[in-house]
Amino acid sequence: MTTSRFRTRATVLASSLLLGMVLPMSPAQAETAPTPTLAGRMADVKVAKTMNYYPSNAGWSAMWTGFDVTAIDADLAKAAALGADNVRVIVFPDAFGFPTPKADYVERLRKFISIADSYGMTVKLTLFDWWAGYSDVTRSITWAKTILTPYKDDPRVVTVELKNEFQPDDAAAITWARQVIPAIRAAAPTMPLTLSVDGGTGASGMAKIKSSLAGTPLDYYDFHFYGNSERSLAEIRKAQAAVAPAPIVIGETGLSSGTTSEGEQAAYLSRVFRAATEAGVGSVAPWTLNDFTAGAIPANSNVSTVPAQYTFGLYRADGSAKLAATVVRTAWTTGTTPNSVLNLGFEAPANESPWRQNLPEAGAGTVTTDMPRNGKYSLRFAGTTRTSAGLPSLRTAPITPVQGGYKWRAEAFARGFSATGITEISLSWFDANGKWISESTSNRLPAGNTTWTKLVVETAAPAGAASVQLHLKSADNTGVVYFDDVAIS
Repeated sequence: MTTSRFRTRATVLASSLLLGMVLPMSPAQAETAPTPTLAGRMADVKVAKTMNYYPSNAGWSAMWTGFDVTAIDADLAKAAALGADNVRVIVFPDAFGFPTPKADYVERLRKFISIADSYGMTVKLTLFDWWAGYSDVTRSITWAKTILTPYKDDPRVVTVELKNEFQPDDAAAITWARQVIPAIRAAAPTMPLTLSVDGGTGASGMAKIKSSLAGTPLDYYDFHFYGNSERSLAEIRKAQAAVAPAPIVIGETGLSSGTTSEGEQAAYLSRVFRAATEAGVGSVAPWTLNDFTAGAIPANSNVSTVPAQYTFGLYRADGSAKLAATVVRTAWTTGTTPNSVLNLGFEAPANESPWRQNLPEAGAGTVTTDMPRNGKYSLRFAGTTRTSAGLPSLRTAPITPVQGGYKWRAEAFARGFSATGITEISLSWFDANGKWISESTSNRLPAGNTTWTKLVVETAAPAGAASVQLHLKSADNTGVVYFDDVAIS
């Protein structure tokens, strides 16, 4: 489809939606669209640029009970502009009607799929969220078939996640899945089926699911990753090993900007995208497109009272883009995750910087215009001490994942005025469980007054290292020290 034809079709469809109408696939399209195969759909699944989605003012089931065609159309246009080619939508039995879905809700799902298609996006359907009726197998199968049958050979729907964040230690859930999976396979034999695990269950939970469902295996596994992004490569590889040779996708990942900063949120996603590439995982789905407004998460959700849950979005609730949106767009459209998100020259706005204070009670670093080496800003330490835990510093972590034996180089320029004590940079190494292994330090800035001096540390990652932090340190310093122009590779 050419760009001009794509835009024309999107405009016509959007206009129709505003009038409360949705155009179905035309007979010509239906005749020319090839019938999907399981292999073809799986190929799409493994490389899908998937966006998790709810409207900013209507999360979870509220998306369906307050279905807003105009808002959905505008949001999916934004997702497509980021490079998304797939959107995940969650269907709730209680909202849709169980065991017989209500006709108007079935129509809302059809509208959603049509809107996604108008922007060149396929759909991933997640079923049975907010649901635990595992003893009701027969009606579960009836409900799922009713939802899925219209799309079993529809290329606009590429995969089905049977249950969001499945609990593998729930015996009733396992018994239910063993019966539902073959029934859905019989009804939709070319539809890839998966289950996801929550961030806490992780790789071990995926291994339990695989073992428990050995007689009715899934086509792939859906890893929801919310762990430490600095160790994301190690965690992704654990997940892969847990279910090999079946493939995995990262079906949810992200960080709330409300608990850290928009800069750290962006760095988090950059690290996960880079680690996934290194691990050979081709599909990473950010959670989520939008921040949520107050009251957008239904009160019956156990996350509705958790402030952090409202600020995982790539876009703020007012529709403006965060730095994370740029990260995702760059990853999806160029396949790269540049180090620029690390703010190595201290030029970014404070909320877009991923640098974090370490032991600030002994002296906090501040970004200032007093003494830049380049640009307008540099980092300043003055009047620092130390604690029993170590030296005060400003720290960050690279985008590139750590692998044992790989060589690393970090550098920064430092300048002192009546400086005393220790001023250096260091690389702190951690294992896959976050346990500190060792530290590699640079040359030190001489005491007194100095010109800009390069501090360099070059070393190989020690055995067992899974992550590294770069620290800019100045301790026992009664004078003033500035840092600028940091690099790490």
